[in-house]
Amino acid sequence: MKFVCYYRVSTKGQGRSGLGLGDQRSIVERYLRNEDELLGEFTEIESGRKGDRPKLQEAIRACQQHRAKLLIAKLDRLSRNVGFVMTLRDSGVDFVACDLPDANTLTVGMMVTFAQYEAERTSERTRAALAQKKAQGFKLGKPENLTPAAIERGRLVRTTNARQNKANVQATELAQFYRSAGLTYAQIADRLNRMHYLTRRSKSFEGKAVYRLLKRQEQETGVAVGADTDACD
Repeated sequence: MKFVCYYRVSTKGQGRSGLGLGDQRSIVERYLRNEDELLGEFTEIESGRKGDRPKLQEAIRACQQHRAKLLIAKLDRLSRNVGFVMTLRDSGVDFVACDLPDANTLTVGMMVTFAQYEAERTSERTRAALAQKKAQGFKLGKPENLTPAAIERGRLVRTTNARQNKANVQATELAQFYRSAGLTYAQIADRLNRMHYLTRRSKSFEGKAVYRLLKRQEQETGVAVGADTDACD
């Protein structure tokens, strides 16, 4: 039997370290018989929820060219996306999952459809339950994280992280300088973005973010920077 093997790991770190990849190769090696022919191996570093995986497409084309079967170590390496399974079915390529060799596109399609349906229903039920709790006056989150002491500890950690981050310090100093020079918050945000600075949440700056940044600095140092007459957004 001719096979083209497809491996998938979810992150670049797993791709470099081989985490999970070695296990997949071992499973494939145990599955193959001496008379089987392995024509090629393709390794994808991608999320399982994405259907546009170029390495998998290359593996499918290789199967079509050599009239081979697509071999995967575990069924969850294939996909958790219904549309992608249907694309594989329409390609005319057969596949074999070492952990479930009797599976086919029909059974897998049914399994994936049910799994996706259950995931959506679980998400809906969770959102509905949280909304109901909130409407009844419950405070969401862990009670131990809502005490004044816990909130203060969280604030101190965030403040310390911000102070120790060199990029955050530089962005704050630049914002203070530009504000002293009379620039609006929106203009300061534009300049910080052009210099590729990011907020503490790794997002681009907006006028409101610059305003909060300078206000936080003002509260910590007691030194006001410029006037607050312009709009923040």
